[in-house]
Amino acid sequence: MNRPAGRVLAALAHTMGMTPNQVSVVSAVFTFTGIVLLATVPPSIGLGIAVWLLLAIGYAWDSADGQVARLRGGGSLVGEWLDHIFDAAKLVSLHIAVAIGAYRFFDLDSDLWILVPLVFSIVATTTFFGMILNDLLRARQGVPQAAQAGGSSPLRAILGIPTDYGTWCLAFALWGWTAGFMVVYTLLALAALLYLGAAVVIWYRKMKALG
Repeated sequence: MNRPAGRVLAALAHTMGMTPNQVSVVSAVFTFTGIVLLATVPPSIGLGIAVWLLLAIGYAWDSADGQVARLRGGGSLVGEWLDHIFDAAKLVSLHIAVAIGAYRFFDLDSDLWILVPLVFSIVATTTFFGMILNDLLRARQGVPQAAQAGGSSPLRAILGIPTDYGTWCLAFALWGWTAGFMVVYTLLALAALLYLGAAVVIWYRKMKALG
């Protein structure tokens, strides 16, 4: 859903004369506002919906920066760098904010649940870095990226739904119902861990085949 919304926002941003970097900053403002709220404001239904919307809007704007770059005739290295810096920061800070918010506000029977967002943070960061590194090393060997080669298969896309950032955003609508959120978030963390485990095996084989 972020790409269709991103196209609308990209058209709006282009009409307003915004640069891709400015679009990236707008995305970061929405995203990190939602993240800060998770760590600083007691959970409620209203807060959960607000965080979901902030993260989702930030995600849509994140999709728009590259589209704005193409509308302007191409992007820049600094624009790609800035986009990846923001992406890396949000993937770490989102789950850290969950850990902080849960520790401060959740009625936990045991603090052990705090390990879930901490592990999720490690998994998300490793997955993101692995994908970036794969593209970098494959490009050195002249191998096209997945998007250039025609994208991923429908089955892979379906299997990746629980690990998609947009799915994570939607889960925060349950933030005010802490018991429900904890169950859904734990399942998403487990899915992300299993996905990474399978992906690492595939990535390793592909890298080994490239030499």
